[in-house]
Amino acid sequence: MGDRLATIFKARKEFMTLLKKNIPEAMPDNIDPTSKEGQKYLRDIALYGVEEMFEALQHLKNWKSHRKTDVGEDFNREEFLEEMVDAYNYFFSLMIHLGINEDEFYEAYFKKHSIIKDRLKNGY
Repeated sequence: MGDRLATIFKARKEFMTLLKKNIPEAMPDNIDPTSKEGQKYLRDIALYGVEEMFEALQHLKNWKSHRKTDVGEDFNREEFLEEMVDAYNYFFSLMIHLGINEDEFYEAYFKKHSIIKDRLKNGY
């Protein structure tokens, strides 16, 4: 299967290049994360990802502890997954705009994973 994370980053980069080519105004030419404009653009990308996460959450209808009726059969796994993919696409775009590659993300992920495992073991 190869490196799946690298494949995802590559696919997202290709999409972003195609988007810029076909709809130039969709993203700025240069994104300076220290500038007001750059931070606004990056914040918007992050919020789009959060919005997609909320769309995924709309498919979870059986979570209310006070609800007497069971609506678990209404869960559409495919639609939920599609919204999750939309969210991750925005988050991957955000990382790519910031120059974060799959290796850096992988390292940061497992660094944090180790921290939260230690917290769990030590009664955080």
